[in-house]
Amino acid sequence: MRGSCLCGGVVFEVTPPLRDAVACHCTQCRKVSGHFWAASSVPMDRFRLIASETLLWFRSSSAATRGFCGKCGAALFWKPEGEDRMSFAAGALDGPTGIVTEAHIFGEDAGDYYSPEGPPPGASQAETLQGSCLCGANRFSLPGPMGEVGACHCTQCRKLSGHYSASFDADESAVVWAARHLQEYATPGGGRRGFCPDCGSSLYFRAADGGFSVEAGAVDNPTGGRLASHIFVADKGDYYELDDGLPQYPGWD
Repeated sequence: MRGSCLCGGVVFEVTPPLRDAVACHCTQCRKVSGHFWAASSVPMDRFRLIASETLLWFRSSSAATRGFCGKCGAALFWKPEGEDRMSFAAGALDGPTGIVTEAHIFGEDAGDYYSPEGPPPGASQAETLQGSCLCGANRFSLPGPMGEVGACHCTQCRKLSGHYSASFDADESAVVWAARHLQEYATPGGGRRGFCPDCGSSLYFRAADGGFSVEAGAVDNPTGGRLASHIFVADKGDYYELDDGLPQYPGWD
C-alpha cells in the first residue's frame, strides 16, 4: 500500500496488516496538522521510503521525531525514539485503507472549538487570538473571536494535514507577526499554503480568489470558535466516521 505527500516529493510503502488509526489531540499534533492528527503504524521492516528528496525531520521532543515534506508541508511521520516502528498519517495513504479509527488520545488537549468525539462545546469569548508554530519560529496575533470553523475532507487537505483540515476565515491584513519564518506551497488549485519550514506546522491558506483562512490548530489561547460544518465529505478517508451531528456537504457548501 502506498502513501505520499501532496506534491509527490515523499512517497512511501507499507505492507499490511496496518494498525488501526489513533487520533491524537495533543498540542504538537494539532500544531503540525492544523487540527488534529490520525496515524497508523507498522514495524520498520514493513515500511519503505520510495522517494524522500523533500523529506525533512523535526525533533519535537525527546521521545520522537516528526517527518514532513519540505516542499508542500504535508505532515507525514512520527518516529518514536528507541522503537522499531513508524507511525504515518492515515490521510497520506492512497486509496482505501481497510482500517478504522480505534481510539482518540490526549483529548484533554483538544482545541476548545471542537470535541474529540460528539458535538463541539459552546463557544468561549476571545478578543485577541495568539498563534504559533510548534518550534516557535512563527508567532502571530489577530482579532478574535475565531467564530465558525469549517472542516474540509478533500484529498488535498487530507494529504497536507495527515487527517483532515479545520480553518476559519480571517482578514490577512489584520494578522500581526511577532516572528515570521514561512514557506508557501502553490497548490494545484492556485491557492498558497503557508507552513513553517523548520517544524512543518500548518499555518494558513490563501485561496486563488484572495480568500484567507487560518488553521484552527495554530491558535494557542481560547478561541471563541466552534466547528460548524464539514465539506467535501465525498472525499473523506474510509478509516473514520463523522459523529458530531454537524452539517455535511459532499462538495463545497
